[in-house]
Amino acid sequence: MAVSCICSTKFLGFLFLISAIPIGVIISLERALPTTHVYQYYSTGWFRESCKWDDRDRRFLVPFFEGGVGQILVPEDHSPETILQEVPLVKDADLAGNSSLGIVIDRPTNRLLVAYADVIGNRYGAVAAYDLSTWKRLFLTQLSGPSDEKALTDDVAVDAEGNAYVTDAKGSKIWKVGADGKLLSIIRSPLFTPKEWYKTLVALNGIVYHPDGFLIVVHTFSGNLFKIDVAKEEVKLIKIAGGPLFFGDGLELLSPTKLVVAGNPSGRLVESSDGWETASLVKTFSGPKHRLATAATVKDGKVYLNHLVGMGYPKKHVIVEAVF
Repeated sequence: MAVSCICSTKFLGFLFLISAIPIGVIISLERALPTTHVYQYYSTGWFRESCKWDDRDRRFLVPFFEGGVGQILVPEDHSPETILQEVPLVKDADLAGNSSLGIVIDRPTNRLLVAYADVIGNRYGAVAAYDLSTWKRLFLTQLSGPSDEKALTDDVAVDAEGNAYVTDAKGSKIWKVGADGKLLSIIRSPLFTPKEWYKTLVALNGIVYHPDGFLIVVHTFSGNLFKIDVAKEEVKLIKIAGGPLFFGDGLELLSPTKLVVAGNPSGRLVESSDGWETASLVKTFSGPKHRLATAATVKDGKVYLNHLVGMGYPKKHVIVEAVF
């Protein structure tokens, strides 16, 4: 779910896409009846990198590209024709100028983990934790700064112990941060760096924690998928039949054996029968052709894809059901 890295790539790709589509066609596509269920909501910002469904409070949580976090409440009797409203929840003054990108709900500790990034200069990155009830910030851990190599904190996952894992979409590494906010280690591997220079422009991106004790992470421009043992910090390449997963972005587990990859095309379903040593691309889903899917979430057993750019005025965003 950056001008010099991933977000610029997404935005430039989006501009290229819409420049090739006449305005009249875009309007027609916006007015067309969707083929699957869609949640629509009005927002104060053009860009929404990710979203996660919070089943306890019946809401989608969304990070703001301009910094902060908001919610879209979904009533029990919601009608697809009703356009919902985004409501801000978090806006930290000391993080002004940085974007909120990937988020993950840590239900056992009632927290939301948020990856923050300087998407213009790649000179600041951090991960923060917020209480899901009070929205008090529990910790803020700086991961990169002006004196470090350029980095782009992009997405975040959390394990069974509450440790957070944050991907660096520019520097091809993963930061591990403890449940108390302490930086524990940095996971690196030669496998994270493709031989072709152009495949390093957008590196590690979407990441999820598997209940069997490992991470799955996608490398956007190479399309590679990796399995990482969190205890040994051992990295393996997952061999994908029907892959690689070029332009893979946000990830979400539909089940222990099924993984959803947002990106281009809108959504792909990948399955594994051997504990993610190998996998197969089994199905794809094409959503709105004039929008860009960047993240996935699961609501009531169904997959929904977040789309990066809002349309019109007021800015209208869509969260689209992906049917595989």
